[in-house]
Amino acid sequence: MKLALTAIAPRRSKDEATERLFADYLERAGRYTPCESQIFGSEVALLEWLDRLPGRSPAYAILLDSRGQQSTSEEIAALIGRLRDESTQRVVFAIGPADGWSPAARQRANLLLSLGRITLPHQLARVVLAEQVYRALTILAGHPYHSGH
Repeated sequence: MKLALTAIAPRRSKDEATERLFADYLERAGRYTPCESQIFGSEVALLEWLDRLPGRSPAYAILLDSRGQQSTSEEIAALIGRLRDESTQRVVFAIGPADGWSPAARQRANLLLSLGRITLPHQLARVVLAEQVYRALTILAGHPYHSGH
């Protein structure tokens, strides 16, 4: 299974501190399963990319959305574990545009997931997402990083 952590974000100057944290968690997660990161300039570009991904079946798309399902770290781990066990080839986590996902994107999603009721800037949301994916993978591996709280 390959994981992709994607975001729709305008091309702005990058904050080095959040970029380093994001890259660190992505590298750590990559020790458990192949991981990649993509930034898109528009929702249309992300959806077209999703449709072009190779594989036996379409990528499993998890769109981060404030109206989505809120999950614990253990529940995210269980979801990733289930998808892995079902031989899902690609799982794409996507942070949406500032004005939210279109109805077409929401319909394409396999799951709408919320990081909580707070609003986070894109770069911070990317770090939180990367950490949660890493945490989920360590839970599945029985690694002590996640201590259950």
